[in-house]
Amino acid sequence: MKAHHEHEFEAALGLPEKLPKDEFIIWQGQPDWKQLAVDAFHVRKLAVYFSFMIMLQCLHLMDTDTAAFDMLMSLFTSLALASLALGLLAGSAYFSSQATVYTLTNRRMVMRIGIVLSLTFNLPLKKIVSCELLALKNHIGNIALGTSSDSPIGWLNLWPHVRAWRLNSPQPSLRCVPKAQEVCEHIWQAWRKESPSEQLVSTQNQDTLSHPQHLEHA
Repeated sequence: MKAHHEHEFEAALGLPEKLPKDEFIIWQGQPDWKQLAVDAFHVRKLAVYFSFMIMLQCLHLMDTDTAAFDMLMSLFTSLALASLALGLLAGSAYFSSQATVYTLTNRRMVMRIGIVLSLTFNLPLKKIVSCELLALKNHIGNIALGTSSDSPIGWLNLWPHVRAWRLNSPQPSLRCVPKAQEVCEHIWQAWRKESPSEQLVSTQNQDTLSHPQHLEHA
């Protein structure tokens, strides 16, 4: 797996160099930035946390007989800081989505990621051994790709495009992809043509799907 820098010099959208004559693009996509803000940057959870803390602050100020003007100013300051933090996180999710391009070809999965430092990772289909779909909502989902590489990509290098809580064995992940089920099918079909004699484990997360499937394809 190779990494390239600076997508300003890419030969085509999401690709650092021209594809060989026998390679072609099957699918390209980007994360849904609103879902990325919720799923990867945890904006919703932090909004609930800030709301709870401001409510506690309000109760504390009322209990200490703080003057009404001082109480309003204190609460306004807390609300402004919380809103700023949430806005920065939402903005980071937006720019992260805009800087990201996932490209599936008949030979590999290419992940161009990074806002300030742009990186492009090439994942050969022959190195992919598993594909797990975590469905979110509105047909959006995360697709984690298990690889057999002897030199896995670092977790921090991939974040947020990595499966959560897999620090010791990072799995590249297509985060918050629209029409995720269709994308999984594209990956499976491309992988099958590239590695007809191998097995790919394809899994749909049973916590989020009403009819989970655990499939092994040969």
